[in-house]
Amino acid sequence: MAEPSRHIWPEGVARHILERVDSTNAEAMRLAPTLGGPAWILARRQVAGRGRRGRAWADPPGNFAATLVMRPEGGPGDAARLSFVAALALYDALGGLIGPHGRLALKWPNDVLLNGGKLSGILLESSGTGPGVHALAIGVGVNLAAAPDNAVVEGGALRPVSLKDETGLTILPEELLDALAPAFDHWQRQQRDFGFATIRNAWLARAARLGETIIARTGQSETEGRFDGIDDSGALMLTTSRGRVLIPAADIYFREG
Repeated sequence: MAEPSRHIWPEGVARHILERVDSTNAEAMRLAPTLGGPAWILARRQVAGRGRRGRAWADPPGNFAATLVMRPEGGPGDAARLSFVAALALYDALGGLIGPHGRLALKWPNDVLLNGGKLSGILLESSGTGPGVHALAIGVGVNLAAAPDNAVVEGGALRPVSLKDETGLTILPEELLDALAPAFDHWQRQQRDFGFATIRNAWLARAARLGETIIARTGQSETEGRFDGIDDSGALMLTTSRGRVLIPAADIYFREG
């Protein structure tokens, strides 16, 4: 399998660098009707970033906040699987930049971990009616320079970490974008040409806690079981005391000790 060409910007993909926005995902959706093709939007300062389930995303200066906006092929399920493409791309882009200075892993569905702590988050938002997706925003946030205080993180969640504190390296947001865009293009082409099985296998090869007991929380319900992989839709596969369970969406917690 060919590796992505480092720092060669993908053909036909626009690149927008903004000084300040409320949210790169919100800006992407505002720009989507005017774009002739996919575009990356990076903000040097994001003041109202969002995480999953409406949570605030802290974004001090020096951290990475960018969104890829595109019109994906297929329906909502195809768009949702691009979450795993994005996670692989970010893992590989970061890995190429930090080399042996840190240990990376992927936490379902799309968090990148560094030395066991949460380094980044990815948020997908879409617009459209019926079975079609008119615009998809893939927002990526990475704690390059600083991480939130652990005191603000909910109980049981992984500690937030920054790349600077964990590795001593200083990586500029534009530098990461120049690595991320070709990596995403590479993995998107792999999915288009060979199907989601290729993405699933690559993702599982980088997965944290595969084969171990984890906890999936959805609302007030909690499911504990052995993490055995993901299915063709990207749903989490857990083996529990009641048998095999598929979970399409949840917050994941690791058992310690």
